Amino acid sequence: MNSIYEPLIIDIVLDNISNGVQAINGKGELIFSNRPVAIQDDINITQSLGKHLLEIYPSLTAETSTLLRVLNSGQAIYDFEQEYSTYKGKSIHTLNTTLPIIREGVTIGAVEISKDITNVKALSEKVHTLREKTIRRDSEVIDDDAVFTFSDIISKEPKMQRLKSRATRAARSDMHLLVSGETGTGKELLVQSIHNAGTRAKSPFIAQNCAALPSTLLESILFGTQKGSFTGSVDRPGLFEIANGGTLFLDEINSMPMELQAKLLRVLQEGKIRRIGDVKTRKIDVRVIAATNVEPLIAVEDGKLRRDLFYRLNTISLEIPPLRERKEDILLLTKFFINKFNDTLYLQIKGITKKVESLFLSYSWPGNVRELEHVIKGAMHILDGTTIRLMDLPATIAKHEIKDEFILKSDDLNLKVALEQVEKQMIVKAMEASSDNITQAAKVLGLPRQTLQYKLKKLEIGK
Repeated sequence: MNSIYEPLIIDIVLDNISNGVQAINGKGELIFSNRPVAIQDDINITQSLGKHLLEIYPSLTAETSTLLRVLNSGQAIYDFEQEYSTYKGKSIHTLNTTLPIIREGVTIGAVEISKDITNVKALSEKVHTLREKTIRRDSEVIDDDAVFTFSDIISKEPKMQRLKSRATRAARSDMHLLVSGETGTGKELLVQSIHNAGTRAKSPFIAQNCAALPSTLLESILFGTQKGSFTGSVDRPGLFEIANGGTLFLDEINSMPMELQAKLLRVLQEGKIRRIGDVKTRKIDVRVIAATNVEPLIAVEDGKLRRDLFYRLNTISLEIPPLRERKEDILLLTKFFINKFNDTLYLQIKGITKKVESLFLSYSWPGNVRELEHVIKGAMHILDGTTIRLMDLPATIAKHEIKDEFILKSDDLNLKVALEQVEKQMIVKAMEASSDNITQAAKVLGLPRQTLQYKLKKLEIGK
């Protein structure tokens, strides 16, 4: 590459990335600032270059500025949460990675990459404060988020019946447990049911998605903060303290940073937490139910879940099968959701057409039960009539309409089940082709009329 263009290209890239980038020299003077951080911090780049960092940011000190700390120590700082005020008084929260600039063993400057998390921080603070006010008032529980019970788990599939039975027994225990299942299978529904069936039912139920927040925010949300632990921090209990006596549900625990998983493991072993910036520990009595959206052992092998934490949680484990393995539940859940939205939307939808039924039974449902619910709800919002048709479904699903040929999937190795599925699909198509005339459909299928009538009843194929 021509050396004339290199600085131009670098400047263009640095000014158009979303993160802020700043650098100081060995005297602590600003030598570089890209446009995103200038806009965020209300600074004029031209006027600021050459000035000492503390002159530009008077709210910072040599101890609180990550750039000056790295300059003085020569040691990198990763993913550090920093709060400061601009010269206009605007409060900013950033997540910083700061690196020393070293030449011949001597630190001659520092460069920092920062991500503005001001809005995320404000939102998490609001959520945290709201939870405090909602869940506890004068140390009394006034509300919680657990509304589901085992009766809300709709299924006739044997796998799910065994799971409900195992979960019911787990509810009587007070041990921490691990729930796994793909996104949309209903993990929180199962966890809430366990909480409401156990001895902690009248105590708080708190749910936190571990993938929803950066690690530094997640740590303060879970363990709380002590006033003075960082600029602007206040005395605030974490979710462990708020959930004391009850259940804390940590969803997508495989998204929790490994160093935070180590702290969680210590809490599970010792039954104590320490707020960020505090020197004393606090005893807590919380049942932790964790969940992963991938198979736990795969998460361990991929380095997403600590092996020792897995063994600590896996004393009791529950795996929710995906909807594609619960074919018997698809039409049952379809009917349930139609009735549910008939009540909430004041409609009188009677059901789905046979083509939609065939499509639902053959579709793989990657979004599981949640996807099915959203498909039904969406169709009922735009429906013109009393029956859900293919044209009422999202295009991404309708295009999966089954073809005339029947394909046996590699996992359909149960011959009886596979033959019943093929038989049902053939009968449905014959009835559609004959406009529900049983005599004509029987001729197409090469069956006596009475035999077809028996199979229609057996396979629950209505007109």
